Amino acid sequence: MITPQPPLKQDSMEPQKPVNLMEAFRFWLKLGCISFGGPAGQIAIMHQELVEQRHWISEKRFLHALNYCMLLPGPEAQQLATYLGWLMHRTWGGIMAGLLFVLPSLFLLMLLSWIYLSFGQIPLVAGILYGIKPAVTAIVLFAAHRIGTRALKNGLMWLIAALAFVAIFTLHTPFPLIVLCAALCGMVGGYIKPHYFSTNGGHQTAKHHFGAALIDDDTPIPDHARFRWSRLLKIAGAGLCLWGSVMAYLYWQFGWNGTLTQMGWFFTKAALLTFGGAYAVLPYVYQGAVEHYQWLNAAQMIDGLALGETTPGPLIMIVTFVGFLGGWNHLPLGADAALSGGIIAALVVTYFTFLPSFLFILAGGPLVESTHGNLKFTAPLSAITAAVVGVILNLAVFFAWHVFWPQGLTGRVDGMAVLIGACALLALFRYKAGVIPVIILCGATGVVFWLIKPWLAQ
Repeated sequence: MITPQPPLKQDSMEPQKPVNLMEAFRFWLKLGCISFGGPAGQIAIMHQELVEQRHWISEKRFLHALNYCMLLPGPEAQQLATYLGWLMHRTWGGIMAGLLFVLPSLFLLMLLSWIYLSFGQIPLVAGILYGIKPAVTAIVLFAAHRIGTRALKNGLMWLIAALAFVAIFTLHTPFPLIVLCAALCGMVGGYIKPHYFSTNGGHQTAKHHFGAALIDDDTPIPDHARFRWSRLLKIAGAGLCLWGSVMAYLYWQFGWNGTLTQMGWFFTKAALLTFGGAYAVLPYVYQGAVEHYQWLNAAQMIDGLALGETTPGPLIMIVTFVGFLGGWNHLPLGADAALSGGIIAALVVTYFTFLPSFLFILAGGPLVESTHGNLKFTAPLSAITAAVVGVILNLAVFFAWHVFWPQGLTGRVDGMAVLIGACALLALFRYKAGVIPVIILCGATGVVFWLIKPWLAQ
């Protein structure tokens, strides 16, 4: 649980003490256990902890790293954690941060998958999910507000965000195309009106000053973060070996058409298509896992999405559920090893889904650090961040649409879900409540309502 700490005074410029690896380990493990609310909520939690409270990194350096992660295929929040861990503690620090962001969700989803298959639908679980879904809607909306207040510094940035929202909500424009258009806008605007795209925010400067940070705006790039071709080739070679060796072993043990081999190949492709987060790739995963390979059915896929929305970690962790059910149903290790098959399949799917994310950060991080403060590179990234605010708002609308109107817009409004969501919003905005207390209270409210619902219907 995030413990509120008093903000550092604006005139406090005391140098921050170096963070040792064990302290970083404890933080990244904590983050992996509390990272609810999807990528927007997770990024907001990292900003609150690392920029506002702990002062490990300045806001400008944080947003510069975030802009790069937004460009990549894969879960941007997990990649941001990997990037910041790498920047602070070299390669092993990045691997540690990225793994700890995923591992709690991996173990929890494997456990929930086993319970789901072994014990079926439980009324208690249905009540918890009923209460948590409106809370998640409120968390995403609150996170969009937090990021938007920092990224939308002038009218042009607001316009970019609004156009992105319209493009994805009404025109169903693919997210990569939105990113490309925003980048082009930033490239052109950086030459014509550079002050609109500078990190100072155009007409207004940043309103939030959190004091001196361990990695501050003017902190020199550490030696391990400097770009070298030899290092890039070494990381690329290591990544190819990590991918190829496991694929070769699966092919040797199960053949090319084996379930685990096909899972490795399919989710490698899926990992390279996840521009814009999990929702951008879910149709592709559904088409492959449900319709083509039939690792699970459509109803199970929807249940997996609900579990992914209400557990910590990136939403793309739904692939762990898909892998577990695929291994359980197709028995790649034999008829007497359904549980072992599910566990191995879940691990294989998760491995191939996240391996590219680590490689993108460890290989591309030094190049990104070399562009810090260079308007030629930061202007497109600033425009992309503004566009992403509109995309996140679209995600909040998507949640609200399906949670508050479960039968579609022509059906009745779920008044209780609206009430829970409104209370969650009030707690987040007015009372500055943490994500975990909101999740717990809303889940408990959902259970109570689910228990008395039959009595109310009489």
